[in-house]
Amino acid sequence: MQITPSVATRASRRRAILSILVAALLFAFAACCVKALEGGVPLAQVVLFRSLFALPVLLPLLSQAGGWAAIRTQHPMGHAWRTLFGLIGMAGAFYGYATMPLATVTALGFTMPLFLTLLAVPLLGERVGWRRGSAVILGFAGVLIMVRPTGADAAGLVPSLIVLVAALAWAMAMITIRRMGEAGESGVTIVLWFAIGSSAVAFLASLPGWLWPTPWQWLLLLGIGVISALAQLLMTDAYRAGEPTLVAPFEYSGIIWTTLLGALIWAEAPDGWDGLGILILVASGLYIWWREVQLGLKR
Repeated sequence: MQITPSVATRASRRRAILSILVAALLFAFAACCVKALEGGVPLAQVVLFRSLFALPVLLPLLSQAGGWAAIRTQHPMGHAWRTLFGLIGMAGAFYGYATMPLATVTALGFTMPLFLTLLAVPLLGERVGWRRGSAVILGFAGVLIMVRPTGADAAGLVPSLIVLVAALAWAMAMITIRRMGEAGESGVTIVLWFAIGSSAVAFLASLPGWLWPTPWQWLLLLGIGVISALAQLLMTDAYRAGEPTLVAPFEYSGIIWTTLLGALIWAEAPDGWDGLGILILVASGLYIWWREVQLGLKR
């Protein structure tokens, strides 16, 4: 007998899908703000103001979670590692947005699930079968097609490697978050400590080469922080309103948004090889997601 979802469930799922699509669009707008800075603000300051300007937007989470008691933690080292990995991921992605086409950086960022699948074996004790293993290999083949580390395109190898390191760091951050979550740490506590910790570390890192932004740069920095925080809240709402198995694939809409915005604003257009690499990478990521769903149904 097939169970038909209730009206409320269907409405919740539609809300989840809409939230994740808007979140992906907002993250694309934040990436545009980073690119529009054109390297005129030191990277450490971009990271600082992204975290600092996001804090007021995230404060409602604090009140919903019961006030300042929500930032009490029994896992200070977990937050330290999460902050370190998150900062590396954020800085690497921002560097990529400033030096590479938006769609390429977004696509390379989606290697995170591939790294996560590989790291889950030694760090989380999970088993990866030949199907998911093959999808990981295929995904990295797509990366090689995009990067093309030989010939005239080799000049873009270093920025691509930096973005890949950022994706690896995000995967490590996700593993750290998973471990803290399994130990009982709340999502609100993890989000707030990262915002606080990344602001403090980025402030110290930015002091030696501090440059005062122009009014236009201040506006862009404000946009990066506020837009990213709103996107983060929408993404959180999406995963609360709908099942992760429903929501996750729609994150890949970010490639569509960044491709469109890059073409409209900077006349960026992926060539045939880039398009093929992006297609392979997205397909492998979606297959890994689908395989996780199938394995989850069997558990």
